[in-house]
Amino acid sequence: MTETPTFHIGGIPIYGDLILAPMDGYSDLPFRSLARSLGSAMSYTEFINAIDVVSRHPHLESKLSYLEAERPIVYQIFDEDPDRLIEAAHKLRALNPDIIDINMGCSAHCVSGRGAGAGLLRTPQKIAQIFSRLSREMDIPITGKIRLGWDENSLNYLEIAKMIEENGGQCIAVHGRTRAQGYTGHADWDAIAEVRQAVSIPVIANGDVKSVADIAAIKARTGCQAVMIARAAIANPWIFSRMDRPQVPLPLLRDTLHQHLESSLRFYGSPYGLVLFRKYTARILADRLTPELRQVMLTCQDPAEFTRMLDELLQI
Repeated sequence: MTETPTFHIGGIPIYGDLILAPMDGYSDLPFRSLARSLGSAMSYTEFINAIDVVSRHPHLESKLSYLEAERPIVYQIFDEDPDRLIEAAHKLRALNPDIIDINMGCSAHCVSGRGAGAGLLRTPQKIAQIFSRLSREMDIPITGKIRLGWDENSLNYLEIAKMIEENGGQCIAVHGRTRAQGYTGHADWDAIAEVRQAVSIPVIANGDVKSVADIAAIKARTGCQAVMIARAAIANPWIFSRMDRPQVPLPLLRDTLHQHLESSLRFYGSPYGLVLFRKYTARILADRLTPELRQVMLTCQDPAEFTRMLDELLQI
C-alpha cells in the first residue's frame, strides 16, 4: 500500500488504482479477500437485491459478510423501486460498509428487464431521486456503476453521469458497453473518457482490461483515477499485482490456489467450499487441464483428493 491515497471517494481514501469488479457468483468473500491481498484497492460485494434486504432473506448473510482487511467495503445494491432501494440502503448501513453503490449496469434480462440494473438507465428521473435522497439521508458516500445506455439508440451516459454528480454521487464506475451488448463486442474507452471530462468526481474505467498493458492503455485513453477488472481477474487474480498470467511463477500459482481453497472451505464449510472454488480453478488452469482431468477435478467433492490432484498438476 502506498502512503498517499491514489484518490478519494467522498472522505474515503483509496490506496491503489486497480479494483475487482462486483460479479455475481464470483465476488464472494474468499475471492474478494484474495484479490485485496494481491493489490485490489477496495472490495465491492456481489450485487444485492434490495427485495432480499427488505424481506431479510436468509441467503444474504454470506453475501454481506466481509473482513476488516477488505476495507474500503462497498455494498452494491439493485432494484427498480427507489423507495425500496433506499429502505434497503438504510438497513445495510447498520452493517457498517464504507460505501453503498447503486447497480445501473447489470444487463441480465431477469434484472434489467424488470427495470433494475441497466434498466434504470431508461428512467433517469428515478436515478436522480435515488441519489438525491441517499446522499442527503446517508452519512457514507453513495456511488454508482453504469453502462453507456440501454442500446446504441439511447446512449445517455453523459446525462446519467452528470445527474449522479448533481444529486450527490461521489464516484462513477463506467462499463464501456450498452445493455444490449451484454459482454459482446468492444468496450468504448472514448465514451468513458467523455464521462471523465464531464464530471469532477472520480471515474473508474471498466471493460476489456485483460492484461497489464491494457491497464496502462485504458488509463492513458480515459484519464480515469482507477481501473475496474472483472472477467480477466477470475483467470488471473495476479493482474492486481500487475502480473500477466504467463509471468506467474508455478510456486506462487500453487500457493495462491491453496490459499483460496482454504479460505473457501473455512468460509463455506466442506464440501460446499470446494464446489464453489472449482469454477475458479477451471479458469485459472484452463491451459493445463485436459478434458478428462477437467471433468474429474470439477466433479470432485473431497478437498483432500482435490488438493492432491492440484499439487500433482502443479509439480515444481
